Amino acid sequence: MNGILYLEDGTAFTGKGFGARATRVGELVFNTSMTGYQKILTDPSYKGQILNMTYPLIGNYGINETDYESEGIHAFGLVAKDIALSPSNNRSVMNIDEWLSLQNVPGVWNVDTRMITKKIRDEGTVKSVISTEGIGFAEAKRLCDESALRQDLMKEAGAKPRFRMEGAGCRVAVLNFGIKTSILRALSARGLDLHVFPYGSSAEEMLTIEPDGIFLSNGPGDPAEATEGVETTRALLGRAPLFGICMGHQILALAVGGRTYKMKYGHRGGNHGVRDAYTDRSAITSQNHGFAVDERSVLARGMVITHKNLNDDTVEGMRHESLPAFSVQYHPEASPGPNDSAYLFDRFIAMMKGGKA
Repeated sequence: MNGILYLEDGTAFTGKGFGARATRVGELVFNTSMTGYQKILTDPSYKGQILNMTYPLIGNYGINETDYESEGIHAFGLVAKDIALSPSNNRSVMNIDEWLSLQNVPGVWNVDTRMITKKIRDEGTVKSVISTEGIGFAEAKRLCDESALRQDLMKEAGAKPRFRMEGAGCRVAVLNFGIKTSILRALSARGLDLHVFPYGSSAEEMLTIEPDGIFLSNGPGDPAEATEGVETTRALLGRAPLFGICMGHQILALAVGGRTYKMKYGHRGGNHGVRDAYTDRSAITSQNHGFAVDERSVLARGMVITHKNLNDDTVEGMRHESLPAFSVQYHPEASPGPNDSAYLFDRFIAMMKGGKA
């Protein structure tokens, strides 16, 4: 089947369709990772986005039964230069075309993904239509003009009912904005007793378990739209050591009275350099975010900047100068090679046990 990708500014690409026969409207973004497409597409933080992969071949190792970050695909569509329909991997149970079809997600391939990436870098992320249903550009333009992008998707991605992952260690109340399975595994592997609360939970509800620590998860959308999450976090500050990742980092910034802003095209990929001011060392990190913390706004609210992005100097980590709370913008659980950032989970445990962090 044929596929089209139509951008809000009128730019259009015609290619071949794969996956589901469907039409979706979302924000077009790019990811620079060379591997990990199954984890990327199932990351709830990609909810509402059409994903353009810069690596030219997608699907070569197929789809397996374990590399899931959630119950299914959250991205609204996938764009690739080329796809592999005969994967080579002993864990593979289906190819990417079959998987997207099963998940009702459209894909378009045989398009110039390099041109698309350069356009996004030059002009920023843009509302787009992806379709494999044979619609024309006029219909795609109408859909694009009439559709609004939701910015409060964390309220949906984090709506899973409360659940527990038992452990013998410190008790942690997790506020879910759309949490990745890998984060839960990283916390659970350290023996933590995890109580995961859905988005919208109050501070009072979370404190009923008498937590040793509070964790704020990743998630999709504009953090400024997560008003209930910000209010809950503000009420939890100082009640127990707090650690936030990605969306959780931005929520902490808003909870102390800081600001966030939308980036031109965000950071999405597994090759972002970050410097840690504590260790004076740099790490290659995995990232997925379209918003960032305004540095001056949090410095004025008692935060200390601990990590900076080596490419654009944006804030990648911070801690409170007097309260036991810290956060990072990147994903320490997602190792793009070395496990450079795993120490952050141990730092959180040390804080809960009263040690120096």
